[in-house]
Amino acid sequence: MSFFTRPRTVFVLAGLCCLLWGSAYPAIKQGYALLEIGRGDLAEQMLFAGYRFVGAGLLLLVFAKLSGKALLLPRAQTGQVALLGVLQTTLQYIFFYIGLAHTTGVKGSILNASGVFFSVLLAHFVYHNDTLTWRKLLGCALGFAGVLAVNIGGLLGGAATEGEFTLLGEGFIVLAALVLSSASLYGKRISQGMDSVVMTGYQLGIGGVVLVLIGWVAGGHIAAFTLAPSLLLVYMALLSAVAFALWGVLLKYNRVSTVAVYNFLIPVFGACLSALFLGESLLEWKYLVALLLVSVGIWWVTQEK
Repeated sequence: MSFFTRPRTVFVLAGLCCLLWGSAYPAIKQGYALLEIGRGDLAEQMLFAGYRFVGAGLLLLVFAKLSGKALLLPRAQTGQVALLGVLQTTLQYIFFYIGLAHTTGVKGSILNASGVFFSVLLAHFVYHNDTLTWRKLLGCALGFAGVLAVNIGGLLGGAATEGEFTLLGEGFIVLAALVLSSASLYGKRISQGMDSVVMTGYQLGIGGVVLVLIGWVAGGHIAAFTLAPSLLLVYMALLSAVAFALWGVLLKYNRVSTVAVYNFLIPVFGACLSALFLGESLLEWKYLVALLLVSVGIWWVTQEK
């Protein structure tokens, strides 16, 4: 326990989790390119997402079993976890994968950080001991200002360029963040009666299976699974499993605020890695301003006085 409460350990492991989650943005975009999945190939996008989360869920359940955790869920909890999987994995990633197919990795990573601010606002109405403060309100205002800044061209009626705001692109990324925030509140409630790693493993696996079924029913077929895209898919499943497992351990031994403050690193890593591996533009004033506002906003809403 003392190892996981050391400030240096928290910094390294939380930073690693954020790096892994941030790397998902360029990884998904690169997967689309390797598998020749276009913007309009919705069935293939669902299959790609489903394969990833089925793998991630299985890896987490194997980890839980090796850790000596009981995998059998009571009947009442089975229905709750299944509903969580449909909401937090299936529905969220329908919006997320479609949205990321219609926007850049840099913009997607910044916009998806709006989920932190949605969580803060929703928690005010759900938990009596998690009310809004001026500090949280200021953080949310800064964060949503960053979301507006990254799309300033499109929101002002600019030309159809990279700065344009579209429903299927930027709009779906923000909707994915809202769905994740809402589902996370439900997940927090049901996690009180079960192990968080087991719960996450099942909900990722169930949600992934539903995504695969949607892709198959819609006529999806991915035929280009050569070595490179296969290795990429394995990496994406591993990053989800490892990051969720490590984050859960950190939350177990530390205060939530001590760990949550590192969330500001996710859009930073996501934007920088997208610029590095996808050749996307990051050094534009609106992206830099948006990244700064979102990061400072997350810092403010997750820090205590």
